[in-house]
Amino acid sequence: MLKKNDRIKLNIESCSSNGSGIGHYEGMAVFVPATAVGDEITAHILKVKKTYAFAKVESILTPSPERIEAECPVYLRCGGCVFSHMNYKAEAELKAAHVAECFRRIGGVEPEFEPVVAAETDKRYRNKAQYPVAYDNGEIKTGFYSSHSHRVVHCPDCMLQPTEFEKILRVFTDYVKANNVTVYDETAHKGLLRHIYLRKGTKSGEIMVCAVINGNRLPDENGLVAALTEAEPDIRSIIVNVNKEKTNVILGKTCRTLWGEDYITDILCGLTFRISPLSFYQVNRDQAEKLYNKAAEYADLSVNETVLDLYCGAGTIGLSMAKKAKEVIGVEIVPEAIEDAKLNAKINGIENARFICGDAAEAAETLKNEGICPDVIILDPPRKGCSPDMINTAAEMNPKRIVYVSCDPATLARDCGIFADLGYTAVRATPVDMFPRTGHVETVVLLSQRRPDTHIDIKLDLSELDITSAETKATYQEIKDYVLDKHGLKVSTLYISQVKAKCGIIERENYNKGKEGHRVPKCPKEKEEAIMDALIHFNMI
Repeated sequence: MLKKNDRIKLNIESCSSNGSGIGHYEGMAVFVPATAVGDEITAHILKVKKTYAFAKVESILTPSPERIEAECPVYLRCGGCVFSHMNYKAEAELKAAHVAECFRRIGGVEPEFEPVVAAETDKRYRNKAQYPVAYDNGEIKTGFYSSHSHRVVHCPDCMLQPTEFEKILRVFTDYVKANNVTVYDETAHKGLLRHIYLRKGTKSGEIMVCAVINGNRLPDENGLVAALTEAEPDIRSIIVNVNKEKTNVILGKTCRTLWGEDYITDILCGLTFRISPLSFYQVNRDQAEKLYNKAAEYADLSVNETVLDLYCGAGTIGLSMAKKAKEVIGVEIVPEAIEDAKLNAKINGIENARFICGDAAEAAETLKNEGICPDVIILDPPRKGCSPDMINTAAEMNPKRIVYVSCDPATLARDCGIFADLGYTAVRATPVDMFPRTGHVETVVLLSQRRPDTHIDIKLDLSELDITSAETKATYQEIKDYVLDKHGLKVSTLYISQVKAKCGIIERENYNKGKEGHRVPKCPKEKEEAIMDALIHFNMI
């Protein structure tokens, strides 16, 4: 029986979404970080659970063809770039497979998956970094927190960040030493400098420098400004952010500009966007442009259609579609982001967009009650996904299409499964690798109201057939559960509706036929037979 500190030989057969290779030893799954599919290794067992174990690589006996030499010297300690040890093509394919698996396993839906949109480069693509600061034996460390800890790993020149950021960190290091600036200790809640927060406009080249402090002022602020602007001429904004709270949240609510503007700008999808310290802006500008173009393709707007952009942030997605729509309505709970969105619309001369500050679900409910019926709803929620109230309200607004953008395939798949039960089927999906080398991936999904586009003619004696009763004898979820339990198959609401239509059971009106040119997935024969069995079991046919 496997136990802690055992050393075993292991073949890596697959890889998890967080970059850990998976092998099996005597039937038990063993997770090993920094391994690639095809590696033959000696593994040192670190922890053993009931059905799986964790290990680390002790030696690589035969390297995988996908294995490469990692360029970052601290990637194993930092824990951010979990795929640095394998070639990028393999990483992108793994992410696409993970997205598809989440949809099948969690959501029980199977859209048409388009090829993953891989990045053109896996280096220097980020436009934002938040560096914690710490002292270690009298030396200043700037870098990133080690995985699952708040221990700072010194990494002033991360391979994902612009080269200018390293120069700026050197200025801060010299400034802290020269002025005896204390650094923040989160345990004692003492010390002044908490984080160094940097942003860069990828297209504009403009740089923002923001010092996050546990106080009101820095010593010799003028000297810091002079040193920064001399070292890096592309700096356009130097800001102090005040965060005196005992919290893990990086930014406080108060900003004070020391020099330059309160913001920087960047160009995205042909539009100019203003970026303030508290603004949300995608960290990979080039991939964001591809993501938004795919979202616009899925939205398929006409000039007579209204778009409701929920979780709109600074308005980037909605404004990028404004010229194709009649009206864009954006909703966001962060007041500063809404102000940025309004300014972004003004800067770009967009007059058919308006923005509402408030909770997405509550604002959507208010708009619904006002009789506003968007043709397309854009959803780009936080990693936790949409609340059930948000999903219900969106479906009740009866849009023709919903375009859902997410950075978490698991919560996205979960929400798409809920939408399916409300009559919105995930039709097409595209993974977009916004975050090369990390374990994260973005996905955009088109959800459409559906009605099967195949039918058969059946003569029914309605006096002998209680169709209403048949509709209520089993819910879609009960049918799904029966098919899974008895046949081991996962079936979607769309497939159930297709089989019910073939059997002459009236479908709800919200299963509309897709637009011309959009392929409607057809229920496979095996699943059709399983669903028929369920309908018979529940006395629906």
